[in-house]
Amino acid sequence: MAVHATGAARDEGWLAATDAAALTVADALAALGGDPQGLTPDEVRRRRDRVGPNAVRTHRVSAVAVLARQFRSALLGLLLAAATVSFFVGERTDAVVIGVILAVSVGLGFANEYRAERAGAALHDRVRHVASVVRAGRVETVDVVDLVPGDVVRIGLGQVVPADLRLIEAHRLECDESALTGESTAAVKDTAPVPPGTPPDDLASCALMGTVVRASSGVGLVVATAGHTAFGRIAVGLGTRHGETEFQQGLRRFSLLLARVAGVLTALIFVINLVLHRPVIDAVLFSLAIAVGITPQLLPAIVTASLAAGTRALAARRVLVKRLVCVEDLGNVEVLFTDKTGTLTDGRLTLAEALGPDGRPADPPDAAAPDAARPPDAAGPPDAAGPGPLLAGLLANEAGPDGADGNPLDRALWQAPAAAAQPVDAYRRVAVLPFDHKRRRVSVLVDGPHGRLLVTKGAAEELLALCVDVPQQARDALDARLADGGRVVAVASRPAPDLAGLDPADERDLRLAGLLVLRDPPKADAAGAVRRLAALGVTVKVITGDHPAVAVRVCEQLGLPVTGVLTGTDLARLDDAALPAAIERASVFARVSPEDKARLVRAQRTAGRDVAFLGDGVNDALALHAADVGISVDTGTDVARDAADVLLLDKDLDVLADGVTEGRRIFANTIKYVLMGTSSNFGNMFSAAGASAFLPFLPMLPGQILLNNLIYDLSQIAIPTDRVDADQLARPAHWDVREIRRFMLTFGPLSSLFDFLAFALLLGVLHAGPTEFRTGWFVESLATQTLVVFAIRTRASPFWRSRPSRPLLVAALAAVAVAWLIPYLPVAGPLGFSPLPPLFVPVVAALTVAYLGLVELAKRTLFASSDLLRPPDRAPGPAGPPGLPTPPGPRRSAEATRRRRTHRRAGRFTTR
Repeated sequence: MAVHATGAARDEGWLAATDAAALTVADALAALGGDPQGLTPDEVRRRRDRVGPNAVRTHRVSAVAVLARQFRSALLGLLLAAATVSFFVGERTDAVVIGVILAVSVGLGFANEYRAERAGAALHDRVRHVASVVRAGRVETVDVVDLVPGDVVRIGLGQVVPADLRLIEAHRLECDESALTGESTAAVKDTAPVPPGTPPDDLASCALMGTVVRASSGVGLVVATAGHTAFGRIAVGLGTRHGETEFQQGLRRFSLLLARVAGVLTALIFVINLVLHRPVIDAVLFSLAIAVGITPQLLPAIVTASLAAGTRALAARRVLVKRLVCVEDLGNVEVLFTDKTGTLTDGRLTLAEALGPDGRPADPPDAAAPDAARPPDAAGPPDAAGPGPLLAGLLANEAGPDGADGNPLDRALWQAPAAAAQPVDAYRRVAVLPFDHKRRRVSVLVDGPHGRLLVTKGAAEELLALCVDVPQQARDALDARLADGGRVVAVASRPAPDLAGLDPADERDLRLAGLLVLRDPPKADAAGAVRRLAALGVTVKVITGDHPAVAVRVCEQLGLPVTGVLTGTDLARLDDAALPAAIERASVFARVSPEDKARLVRAQRTAGRDVAFLGDGVNDALALHAADVGISVDTGTDVARDAADVLLLDKDLDVLADGVTEGRRIFANTIKYVLMGTSSNFGNMFSAAGASAFLPFLPMLPGQILLNNLIYDLSQIAIPTDRVDADQLARPAHWDVREIRRFMLTFGPLSSLFDFLAFALLLGVLHAGPTEFRTGWFVESLATQTLVVFAIRTRASPFWRSRPSRPLLVAALAAVAVAWLIPYLPVAGPLGFSPLPPLFVPVVAALTVAYLGLVELAKRTLFASSDLLRPPDRAPGPAGPPGLPTPPGPRRSAEATRRRRTHRRAGRFTTR
């Protein structure tokens, strides 16, 4: 990180974090002309005009840039150059034909990619990343790209720091800086200046852009934005393309494999043609056309078009993905960590019972009386000893009487019918110690009719440990309600005449006021969704802050197997090496903190699993950031929605199962295109190479090869619309280049065998000349390489038991029809074709049928031992519960993961 002189900060309009960290808060404010009350709107506009938006990328779609990318292929460039030379040396017809076919091919690729780019841009426009900023004395919510140096920003748990901040306030603030440093341990922050020259990794007084708040909250002065930050420079250095997913890595390895094959064939063909004393320009054009023919030019377009179609299909199912590649990520999910409340349950907490300290029901919650008229043993003793359970729950409450703000439990207490009868107005709040996930309780200091009281509400088993003289009946009642699936909180109080403020140490010597039992029944359709995810090979694990007994009870009601239970205390005793195996054995994680949730996700990913996390609260944000796929709901908190990759417009596991299915469908259809390329393209091009060695003429003209490839590619555009068999959706599929190579070496020669058989018939039986030979092979090769999709697209045998989509059926048959029709059209002469002899028509038809039959037989043998599109094996893994597949090893390096997450996080700092 570069160091800039603070004296020049005002002139430059920003301040390097290394310099700001060494300044006092007052000096940093002075250096940037800031104010704790925030900038005025006019000043914000002036500064933005000066330093630009807080963005490291733009998602504007440029048609020119998309068109330019179509010419990145060196093969296309060489072929175009060779065709140009051919035009000027007299081979003008061939050159024009090649030029026209290349133009159509480039236009096809441009149309598909441009449409996909626009789909990606549309996704970005639907998602807004915001920050809480103080401007002109008011707190506003603004888009992160609108921040400028001098702004005063508030940050909280789970939020991504939106710019480099010099901290003004820090309340036990901790930040995860792994995006910058690679260090997984959270960095503790405070407001004290650091010594000048402190390394960027140790800037305790600064919160840096792109890092995540791991604990507490703070307020900071924006000192640098966009590319002036360390994160911004890293993101810009990585370029605009997202870090490779496993899927994209597989595509790259496959493309390299074909490039090597194309290189060998091209060189071999060129040498053969020179040895046979053919014109150099003809040898060059033919060799390059062969290389272009074997290259899967439409593969990137097929993938992006599939992903774009997937996002539209998911949007129709009320699933919003933020990036195209998120669809693929969903299909890879093997483990889903989900919260309980609102996902497995209805998410509508209601107060069912108020129990006194003796474990007996207090007055019914809908008929509680004020303290003055309440029987002493019904709802707790009067104020001298403390308020009754419901009144205590309303006093130690972070939601307003109207139910605004606060958590669902607090709101449920206010919405209880008996809440209106409680004398809350008789108490004045003096101080509050908010809820946190380490203490699991909230305390308030109130002045009431009988003096100053400390009132505490929190997790029952932990709060009882802070109470004195807890009756055994209360413990028995607690155990019974938990076993029945109730959510139970305890309330307690003690006189506190000497307290003026609150500290966790004050939460002691409490007297139990009672227990509040709330209910949140399982969703009616959750059991079916869980079964559906299990059928997709997705292991569902429940993460909750509730008591283990409550979580187990809900799982039992839904038919979700409970293979083991771990609590936050259990997790604390496990080191990182032992944690993955423990996770495999457990399916319920209870009483966990936000840090525990994130640790569980990271550990499961380290074990090689693709992990999704579904959550909607502030305490879920850390885990959402840590997961391969973070999933939240449209009604979730701003922090959770901001951290997620996928938003469910309905909090329903069924729509999530739709997303998983769609992702796998896209992968399966892309694999179909790959297998088509390795079987038909490779076979036909290999045949061309062999034929050129013994024929006294070129087996196919360069323009004919390109036309063959173009018609074939046009038919393959329909593959993304194809149906996918259920067994292909039953588990995530992963790239295996070795299996693809084996597929190529099986079906490529098989395709060539029938080509050579066609050559023998053409030459030995039909005595075809050069024009008739080329015409006959053009029709035969296009028929076999196009129709083979019906056998390759499915594992079903015979293949007609699995119906293709109508667009794919029409496209394939249309491609064959066009191939048969071209020799009879006026363009046949310029293209080098002539009408086929009548006898050749049944010969080609018989060859095509025989080829498809042999492919079907070979497919049975190959697919039986191949992992490509293979149905799931549900053998028990050595470390996991029955039904789980053996955990694979890590599939991506730590550096690749870090790059990918940097790209993902940089998406929020993108201008429209």
